[in-house]
Amino acid sequence: MNEKRVLLERINLLEKEVQTLTAEVQRLDKRLTELEELKVELKGIKIFFGRVHPEFKNQLPEIMRKIKNTRTSE
Repeated sequence: MNEKRVLLERINLLEKEVQTLTAEVQRLDKRLTELEELKVELKGIKIFFGRVHPEFKNQLPEIMRKIKNTRTSE
């Protein structure tokens, strides 16, 4: 009888862990979808600026290097 109770408690704990993990995966999936949408939007903005301001295409790599350098030095 005691073994049965222990097994039931373990099963309940595992069910709660699965629920927690499922909720976390759903939250992360939502964030990933948002990031993918942002990536597409940024690509559109880059294309737009490249057409409107052709010098932007040439300056963007240097701008990105500066941004990355300031992030790593913080």
